[in-house]
Amino acid sequence: MGGCRKAAVAPQSAGQALPVKTVDVSLAPVAQRSEYMGTIMSRRSASMQPQVSGRLTQILVKSGDHVRAGQPLMRIDAQPQLATVDSLRATERQKKALYDYNVVELERQRKLFDAGVISRDAWEQEQQTYANTKADYEASVASRKTQEEQLGYYTVRAPFEGVVGDIPVHVGDYASTTTVLTTVDEHKDLEAYVYIPTERSADVRMGLTVEIYATDGTLIEKSAIDFVSPQVDNALQGILVKAPVHTAGTVRHEQMVKVRVVWTTKPMAVVPVLAVTRLGGQSFVYVLRKQGPGYIAAQVPVVLGDTVENNYSISSGLQQGEKVIVSGTQFLVNNMPVVPLGA
Repeated sequence: MGGCRKAAVAPQSAGQALPVKTVDVSLAPVAQRSEYMGTIMSRRSASMQPQVSGRLTQILVKSGDHVRAGQPLMRIDAQPQLATVDSLRATERQKKALYDYNVVELERQRKLFDAGVISRDAWEQEQQTYANTKADYEASVASRKTQEEQLGYYTVRAPFEGVVGDIPVHVGDYASTTTVLTTVDEHKDLEAYVYIPTERSADVRMGLTVEIYATDGTLIEKSAIDFVSPQVDNALQGILVKAPVHTAGTVRHEQMVKVRVVWTTKPMAVVPVLAVTRLGGQSFVYVLRKQGPGYIAAQVPVVLGDTVENNYSISSGLQQGEKVIVSGTQFLVNNMPVVPLGA
């Protein structure tokens, strides 16, 4: 025999007041914020371009590597430069031999002049010959040192501690002084770059609090504006502001983030999140209203602001001291009889 199924019972029969819990609408300081897209930038970011041209013989790092200051990143074929240095060293030795000879010869000619064996003209000519060979030798030394220093340019080194970026070149590629080999970004000193629309230029100032969020809404950190550009970006029609970012482990150079600029705080009505219901895109709450000997639930449209912990701030629709219903809201309809618990 089939069992009997009980009919669903409505929470309240028609005309019977529904017991409800209420809370008083209170005022709380609420941040007045605007949200913009920002970009994380490193204060130290270098595009590595060689100071000499040649073919790449070694790539000693890969993208994402952490490198220290001065660490070799790549090497360029230095054989032609080594040949130049060897040639200059040979020339220097030749000049040194001639200079050493003239040092001895100058002393010999001085003794002959002092003894009256040679004329003053011969002595002065010998002095000039000595000076010329000395200058010639010193010039060859300077030239050799310059070319030896050039040898150092054939090893591309990290300018500071940081992280290696993309490496678009390969061993065997020819690199000129305009070729970008890679980038090195320091992750210790990061900044959030944000462009504020010019219509808010009067409100932008140093020290404004900013909240930096990942694109999924996760709060990265709170910071403050420490730079305001004196100029308007002509293309974006915005004012560049910067804020330091200290949580380097969670963000990277050129990462897009959401930035909320806190302009000020002001007291606003706040209600628990549970008190707010939505219908057809409209937000509303039920307010306890006196009617005759009892109470009704009056449906009141509200404009929501930001959340404050577990509460919504209310931009308009409520006044301080009103009682908002926070229980059984799914069963309420406009002007439905209710009885506040504890009344």
